[in-house]
Amino acid sequence: MAESKQSAEATVSDVQKKIRAAFEAFDYESNNTVDVREIGTIIYSLGCFPSQADLHDLIAEVEEDQTGYIHLDSFLPVMSKVLLEHKFPPIPEDLLLQAFEVLDKEKKGYLEHEELTKYMTQEGELFTQEEVDEMLTALADHEKNVVYYKDLINQLTIDPDM
Repeated sequence: MAESKQSAEATVSDVQKKIRAAFEAFDYESNNTVDVREIGTIIYSLGCFPSQADLHDLIAEVEEDQTGYIHLDSFLPVMSKVLLEHKFPPIPEDLLLQAFEVLDKEKKGYLEHEELTKYMTQEGELFTQEEVDEMLTALADHEKNVVYYKDLINQLTIDPDM
């Protein structure tokens, strides 16, 4: 019984270390706070992919008095629970591939900037133009102005054994 308790405590400790490391990467003033706009990126970096509504609810739960900042002491217990309960899991790689293949009607293996931007800003759970631009800057083949979605899927998916 004691061995099981130690194992659970070690798991919680490991989870909290990951959360602290992700949080601290965005704590530019080293004061245990981050801008509320960074929380989505922090959560995604931890392998959780909530809907925009779930992300908004999580932020409302941890934000300090509508200041625009979130303190680590508020974020850590909530995010620990999210990770330990495996909330907001990533979409499996095969489903992502199927989704891209539906969009790639000509089976080219890539999507052009314009068509990907249209899908992401006008259909489903909408992204802002700024979010799309950031993604395209990071992930697109700039010489050909396309996104090879199999490469993108490899970057978006997380090894569950990590």
